[in-house]
Amino acid sequence: MKAMMEKARAVRLMIFDVDGVMTDGGLYYNDAGEEMKAFNSLDGHGLRMLQQTGVKLAIITGRKSRLLEHRANNLGIDFVYQGAHDKLATFGELLEAAGVSAAECGYMGDDVIDLPVMRRAAFAVAVPDSPEIVLQNAHYVTGRAGGHGAVREVCELIMQAQGTYDGLIAHYLR
Repeated sequence: MKAMMEKARAVRLMIFDVDGVMTDGGLYYNDAGEEMKAFNSLDGHGLRMLQQTGVKLAIITGRKSRLLEHRANNLGIDFVYQGAHDKLATFGELLEAAGVSAAECGYMGDDVIDLPVMRRAAFAVAVPDSPEIVLQNAHYVTGRAGGHGAVREVCELIMQAQGTYDGLIAHYLR
């Protein structure tokens, strides 16, 4: 637990996959063939709180969608990479754009496509229904499922590790 919290304390840029992490992983289509996703509002506020503490936020996803673009804009996500089939190459681009090292990054994923980045990020997180090999490569496995508060859980954990959680929550307890 102490080693995991040390890794979370170092995070200056937290990166998230989308499907299965920020959503429940289900792919929904309407009759027109348009894709729909459901995002958790608690996750959204957790992302905003984490960002308020100075941690930059990023998304790296293999899929492309306009609705993700809208959600990321709504949340003020600092960096968004869609259609990233080689997530490791995209991770390298992101590090350069954000001006941080891998030792200052966290990454949250749910499938084997996320492993190359998870194995390089200082703090690797997986959701509980990830394949076993992904769970084995995570420093932390959330108690909550993707799309059901897992992102919020990680945001709060990072804030607690960095000692910023209590000060932020005090604002809501006045």
